[in-house]
Amino acid sequence: MQGSEKNRVYKMMKLSKKTLNKRQQDIINLAREEGFVTVEHLSEYFKVTQQTIRRDLGYLSENLYLARTYGGAFFQSGISNINHDTREQIAQEDKHEIAKVVSKIVPDNASIILNIGTTTEQVAKTLLASHKGLKIITNNINIVNLASHSNDCEVWVTGGKVRTGDNAVVGKIASDFISQFKIDYAIVGVSAIDEDGSLLDFDHDEVLVSKSIFENCRKLILVADGIKFDRKAPFLIGNLSQVDIFVTNIQPSKKILKICSAHNVELINVNVASNN
Repeated sequence: MQGSEKNRVYKMMKLSKKTLNKRQQDIINLAREEGFVTVEHLSEYFKVTQQTIRRDLGYLSENLYLARTYGGAFFQSGISNINHDTREQIAQEDKHEIAKVVSKIVPDNASIILNIGTTTEQVAKTLLASHKGLKIITNNINIVNLASHSNDCEVWVTGGKVRTGDNAVVGKIASDFISQFKIDYAIVGVSAIDEDGSLLDFDHDEVLVSKSIFENCRKLILVADGIKFDRKAPFLIGNLSQVDIFVTNIQPSKKILKICSAHNVELINVNVASNN
């Protein structure tokens, strides 16, 4: 057992001797079920102030029940993803701003590929509403459904295994399909970003598709809200150094900034860009 894990177990054993109040116990249960809980939702659910919820989350995070992040907290689980419906509710405004920035980068009549993710889905919505003549390649059936309502784009969908829960088409068949293209712009989301720039995911079959996307595009745009810096995932897709443009909603750490600078990655913080 690693030192950090020993420390976590020790602190939880120590805390178990104390009694959490019912609201704190219920918060843990909700976080376990949903993967992520927000301050706003918990405040409404328990009919207490947001300040009270923040104190609860701070205490639960300090004692390693939850992982605190902007606007809420994650259940302490490093190997599982959050369900699609819950992810749609996280950082919605920031995803809209990220999508607006990407729509200014991608021109009309471009070929683009979008992978799985609620941020890439928001990008697709924005592009379809504002652009003409797009050729869209995707392994995301949610994006296919969005594009099916547009008369001014061409849509290609990968074959392969459909993952229930988020309508992802994953695996080697999907990966091989993508390798037949050379795309103008790849717009990709990831599940987690490590301090060393590692781009990570929870599903090996999905990683196969993402790696193929990385290898078959002219310009690679990474879209990720700040929560991705607070998560851990087991499978490696690639590294931030491979990205051309990184669009996010926070100012990343000095280590991430150094990687971007060293490898000429254009970093766009939408919360700064929108104020200029």
